[in-house]
Parts: sequence; structure tokens; C-alpha cells
Amino acid sequence: MADKEVFNDIDDLDSVPQPVEEVNLAAISDEQTMQELAKPEEAPAPKKTGTAKKAVKKTTIGGQALIEGVMMVGPKRTCMAVRKGDGTIKVEEIKQDERVSYFETVPFIRGIIRFYKMLVTGTGALMKAADISEEGKPEDKKEGEKKTSGLDDFLNKHNNLAVTIAAIFGIALSIGLFILLPRLIVEIGSKFIPDVYMEKTWMSVALNIVEGILRMMIFLIYLINASRLPDIKRVWKYHGAEHKTIACYEAGEPLTVENVMKYPRLHPRCGTAFMFIVLAISILIYTIIGIFTGAQSMLVNILIRLVCIPLICGISYEILRFIGRHDDSKFWHGFAKPGLWLQKFTTDEPDASIIEVAIASIQAVIPENSEDDRW
Repeated sequence: MADKEVFNDIDDLDSVPQPVEEVNLAAISDEQTMQELAKPEEAPAPKKTGTAKKAVKKTTIGGQALIEGVMMVGPKRTCMAVRKGDGTIKVEEIKQDERVSYFETVPFIRGIIRFYKMLVTGTGALMKAADISEEGKPEDKKEGEKKTSGLDDFLNKHNNLAVTIAAIFGIALSIGLFILLPRLIVEIGSKFIPDVYMEKTWMSVALNIVEGILRMMIFLIYLINASRLPDIKRVWKYHGAEHKTIACYEAGEPLTVENVMKYPRLHPRCGTAFMFIVLAISILIYTIIGIFTGAQSMLVNILIRLVCIPLICGISYEILRFIGRHDDSKFWHGFAKPGLWLQKFTTDEPDASIIEVAIASIQAVIPENSEDDRW
């Protein structure tokens, strides 16, 4: 979901836009890692006025939707903006290790490393945003009086451990649901196929294609059902606001609610598109391997799929980067359309208050030198 450019919505302008009209976060010093902004008076979401301009550059700034907030990853800093329970916006910097290892620059290897780092950062931001969004609510005092379990106290004291466990659990759940479950279904179904056919190469190809189709269907069912949950639907609104804000920034327009509102909520360099590429590439990789290995036991097939996950992620990352650089071409833009279509399930139209949060977040990471975030 640049080299922070791809995950969790990694998405690119010749000049730094003017400060936001509602709030000014154009410059946040290293010491001033957080600030709170008064929420403006409630007003209906402004209508889309004017025409969205074409991007004048692609930025490496990308982001992720949070609970009542947005995290933005810039070339120099990572910040999150969250709407608190009392209506104010809190902007907080997320400290990152600025060192880049050699392997993070190697094609086909850097993808899996960056994917994991973004997953850990995003998981920590989600957990932090959940706490911040509760600040200022009248129920806070009552909730604070509730007794917490020993496990809760331990995890609160060891936040990095809690984030790592949550990230690993998320990876394991995704692998189980989208990688192993489709293979398990195919393995069960293949028991009803005569052995004489199972030895044929074309049967191996057919089963891998069926597995890939099942994987796509499970992923789509997951997105559709998740989109029906009220809490998730609100997160999708912040996801849409993130995309709109980045698009407005790439077009070189001042970051105001009115300007941001007119841009589309779908973005070609979104993490959802990355997930689609992963699923599509997995069909190709597993099919090719199946041709050379032939029929194998269920355990061997599952091990093959686990071992190939880093390779698939690495290839998918490079493909998304390439498409992102050439999506102005009608031909290559066509390859981005499936990912754009899937974003209809992972984004929603935001209102003005949500867009304000996204603007506050991106303003905190825009570099002084406009070339620093060029894709």
C-alpha cells in the first residue's frame, strides 16, 4: 500500500506548493515534531469546482491511510496527521533510520526489503493513530480508569515488539489467506482427478491457472466485504484523500480543500495496484515452476510457494516502478487499469475535514528542494 514510492501508496512537481489556507505546516523544525491545529467550523464538503490539472512531475512522496488520519512518507521525513477526538489535528513525525543498506538499492531484492519496512512503519502508525484519535474524547477519563491486562501493560512498555508482532501476524495472515488457501483448495480438488491426467504437463499448467483465479477471487471477496464495514469504509475515505492530495501536489496547485477535492481518488502508483501485480505475477511464476517440477506432493507445492514469495514481491515492485514511470503512455497506462479498478474498493470520496488531515500530513514532508522528491 520512491524508493518509498511504491508501498501503501506510493505515489510525484517542480515547485513547492503554497501553504494550506486552513493550516500552515510548510515548515516544521526537527525539534517541533508535533503540533495541534484547531478544527475549523463544520461545513458541508465543498463541491468539485474547476478542472483537475495534469501532473507536472511525479513525486516519490507516498502515504497510507490510518484510523482518522494519514501518514505521508517524504524523501527526508515521515509524518502522520490524525484528527483527535476533540476535533483538532495532531501532526507527529515518525522517526526513521535514514541509513540505506546496499541491498535496498539492488533491483529485485530492494522490493521485499522496502515492503517489509513500510509494513512495520505503517503498522506502528496505525496503532499510534488509534490512540491519538481517542485523545480529547469525554470518554477518555472513564476509559483510563479501566483495568488493563498484564499483556496490555507489557506491550505498551515494549511498543517496538508489539509493532513487529503485529506486522509478522499481518504477513502470516496474508500468506495463509491469499497464497496457501488457494493451493489447498486446488490440492483437495486434484484428488478427484485420475493419476493419468495428473502426470500431464498441461494439467499442471491448468491447475496453476485455476489456483491463480481462486487467489484473485479470494482477494476480491476480501476487499468487497472489508469495504462494507463502517470503520474500514472511513479508512477508505482517508485513503482517497491521500491520493487526491498527492495528485493535487503533483499538478502544482496550492494545497487547499477546494483544489484537492477536484482530483480523482484513484492513483496509478497505489499499494493496491502492487497487490494486484503480486497476484498476477504469482500465476506466471508458479506455472513456470510447475512445468519444470511436474506433479509434486502438497507439502512440496506449499514450500515452493513460500520460497517464491520474495521473488514475486521483488519482480512486482520493479514492474510497478516501471509502470509508474511510463503511465503517461496509453499502452503502459493500460497495465495500471486493473489496479485502478481495485482501488474503487479501497478508496472512497472524502469530505472536507478528512482532506484537511491529508493536507496537513503532506505539508509536513514536502522538501525544501523540489527536486528531492522527484520520481
